[in-house]
Amino acid sequence: MAENTTRVVVTGLGAVSSLGIGAAAFTDAIKAAHSGISPIQAFDAGGFDHTLAGEVRDFRPELLLERVTPERWGRSAQFAAAASRLAMVDAGLTAEELSAARSGSSMGTTNGESQVFQQLTEQWIDEGLTGLDTSLVGQAATHRIATAVNTELGLTGEAQTIGTACSASNYAIGYGYDMVRSGAADYMLCGGADAVNRATHAGFHRLGAIADDLCRPFDEHRSGIVTAEGGVALLLEPLERARERGARIYAEVLGYGITCDAKHPTQPDREGIAECIRQAHRNAGVEPEEVDYVCAHGTGTRANDTTEIAAARDVFGDRIPPISSIKSMLGHTMGAASGFGALISCMAVYEGFLPPTATVRDVDPEFGPGIDCVPGVSRPARVRVAQNHGFAFGGNNAIVMLGEAA
Repeated sequence: MAENTTRVVVTGLGAVSSLGIGAAAFTDAIKAAHSGISPIQAFDAGGFDHTLAGEVRDFRPELLLERVTPERWGRSAQFAAAASRLAMVDAGLTAEELSAARSGSSMGTTNGESQVFQQLTEQWIDEGLTGLDTSLVGQAATHRIATAVNTELGLTGEAQTIGTACSASNYAIGYGYDMVRSGAADYMLCGGADAVNRATHAGFHRLGAIADDLCRPFDEHRSGIVTAEGGVALLLEPLERARERGARIYAEVLGYGITCDAKHPTQPDREGIAECIRQAHRNAGVEPEEVDYVCAHGTGTRANDTTEIAAARDVFGDRIPPISSIKSMLGHTMGAASGFGALISCMAVYEGFLPPTATVRDVDPEFGPGIDCVPGVSRPARVRVAQNHGFAFGGNNAIVMLGEAA
């Protein structure tokens, strides 16, 4: 591990997802290769060729939230606040303990309060500007996603919302890691949130990037993503503090890497991703041969999967660690995606298993030999170091390294 002023660990995990509410339910579903994909209900999907999404069907915010009033906040903010409260409880802390310490939040997103804007757009079309619901206007600001976390838990530190699209949660985790290891914060809630909406589904549909049926990362016949939603949170704190209070330690945040190649609006760049991997290894003090598992960005598009594997081969050579994509079960949760990847990577380190790529049938031979994408269901393995990928349009790449807290 690289020398830092403070070692930072993950002691709490929270998930609001189509695969379940809470980290335990989410993890059990991933290990068993359950699917969270179902017909879209969030909007009228008539006219679309593909009408599946990973929607959170059993989300009851009034049962999870104590300070945030659901009707005053957008769905993404509710997801973030609920996941953060779950992470706090999972860490064995109370809101009073967090608020008495120097605690803050950093949350990633792609679309902000997309469902709010969807409703406002429909009102504008039907009634003009004077017909806009002012209560919805008040919910629209993207920064309210992290603000909801601080409001729900009474935090007085930073409330940082990071909008680097599908890599945003990894950016948020890196930001929180820096806050804790530098001594600027005692606790940070880090993750991301996004909600299923018509505009995002339509955008990927027009790009031809929506899967014909299910998302099949690494499969020879993969055809694209399935849009999804959810909120995820990791509670970060200093290792010494965690040990003093007898906390359960899921994993240590070893470091992270960030690059922005900006070579193309949508096409991932092999060199940029490979450099991000190398940077993450350098910052974490990890050698390639020490990585036991890669939680891939793994969208199931031809361009992403091919480029991601090629970039990994540039760094790892012929020994690419087991690499899998939980989007095969969860769908693409946009700004929350790498946060869910970080959560399952922590659980892989803590419980000792490799998360599966549930839907793969025939691994694409174009990748070359030696690709273990953990097909089917999870399998037992000791994961000393996990590498969690997050890549976004515009070449915004972020990788977080997680490992055993020895």
